[in-house]
Amino acid sequence: MKNTFKTILTSGLIFISLITMNAQQKQKMENTALLIIDVQNDYFPGGKMILDKAEQAGKNAAKILDYFRRNNLPVIHIQHISTSEGASFFLPDTDGVKINRLVSPLENEKIITKHFPNSFRETELLLYLQSKKIKNLVITGMMTDVCVEATTRAAFDFGFANTVIGDATATRNRELNGEVVKAAEVQKSFLAGISALGNLYATVINTDAFVK
Repeated sequence: MKNTFKTILTSGLIFISLITMNAQQKQKMENTALLIIDVQNDYFPGGKMILDKAEQAGKNAAKILDYFRRNNLPVIHIQHISTSEGASFFLPDTDGVKINRLVSPLENEKIITKHFPNSFRETELLLYLQSKKIKNLVITGMMTDVCVEATTRAAFDFGFANTVIGDATATRNRELNGEVVKAAEVQKSFLAGISALGNLYATVINTDAFVK
């Protein structure tokens, strides 16, 4: 009889603990939205501007997206369409400009079109976030050192608290004064930069750490 009582009591305590943990997690994610920046076909194999480890970053972005969907949290897809003269990728009405299948938007998910690296520039993003009372942003996307960084720094200036999912972003080799800088070094340096000075612009974590 005592063992039965202990089992019931233990089960009850575990149940209460799980409810409390779920409530705390929900409160923690209140006023938080996901930004998926430029995860578009031209960055993937077969595209016009292939990034290093694009597939891996895209799959991690998909895991973060799934987390937000399961928890009924707001999701915003940023889609870049090139309008500048001489642009070679993300051209209008091409397959490359389409959002990649890994993070295909649902009908109820917001899509914002941009024409500059900074997702806030000449777009409705800021007004939309303010209308939803969003204070915290979880940021994924491409390219790490261009659109992701520009958007993250701008978001900080607008007062948002940012979390960048490091392994759900990607870039490519760069060149400086004739010297090639490998994608891995570019990636590491720019993530280190936005998280410098005590995570001033953003806290940078990986996918597994976030979903846990």
